[in-house]
Amino acid sequence: MGSDSKDISEKRALNGRHFCALNSLLAAYSGGMKSTSAPSPARRAALPWRAAWSAWLALTFLCIAPRAPAQPIADTVDAALIAQVRELALIASQQSRVSGTGNAAPLRFDVTVGALDPRLKLAPCQRIEPYLPTGMRLWGKSRIGLRCTQGERLWNVYLPITVHVYGQALVAAQSLALGTTLQADDLAHAEVDLAADNSPVIVSEPLALGRALTRSLVAGQGVRQADLKSRQWFAAGDTVKVLATGKGFTVAGAGTALSPGFEGQSARVRTEGGQIVTGLPVAARQLEVSL
Repeated sequence: MGSDSKDISEKRALNGRHFCALNSLLAAYSGGMKSTSAPSPARRAALPWRAAWSAWLALTFLCIAPRAPAQPIADTVDAALIAQVRELALIASQQSRVSGTGNAAPLRFDVTVGALDPRLKLAPCQRIEPYLPTGMRLWGKSRIGLRCTQGERLWNVYLPITVHVYGQALVAAQSLALGTTLQADDLAHAEVDLAADNSPVIVSEPLALGRALTRSLVAGQGVRQADLKSRQWFAAGDTVKVLATGKGFTVAGAGTALSPGFEGQSARVRTEGGQIVTGLPVAARQLEVSL
């Protein structure tokens, strides 16, 4: 069965070449015969030879020359290209160091290069350039673009990468159950991959102590903001201290909370003068308003 299929394919290819050659011959001959005036006897004698020569050239360069087969993906992304991808990703991730981690210590970056989809069929390319896609955030799982700039057919694909960003943060000193209220002996400092999760890590003990866990943690696992239940600093109806801060000054006052004050969420307070202000709860019965 396999031999028959091969014979059929070869016959089809041969017939295709014959058809291509015939078309080339007819086109060249008819093109050579077109003229606005009657050709001279010498020109009439030369026309068949010119037509045959044109057909031969067309057959050689268009029909017989096979198209280069698609390259295996393993041959497309070689060791040298992987090294270029890692270098580009490392430089770009270090330059766009993500703020908000609260970690002032030096960070250590590393890049793991993934693999292209093995189902891809890419044309041979003499020059492949890695580039950073517009708006791409090199933090955790990301990707680098690869484009063919010199080849029979140009193409563009995306290569998956993972950017690891290591730094000091709070981790669970032991296995901790869901709902555990964190104490000092529950926590330790260790190097963790800050980019392993979208939620920022906690690096300062005061930001974690006394807060309950929203999920269980294993020993050595980093403590992140999403792992901690928001603290309620006051309830609606409580009398709270209002700190209004501006450039170079702070004004203190008092008021009545119109909404509960949860850490990280806005709350409203009516001041003693009757004005309603919105700010962030920052401590027990304390609201901070930025002016």
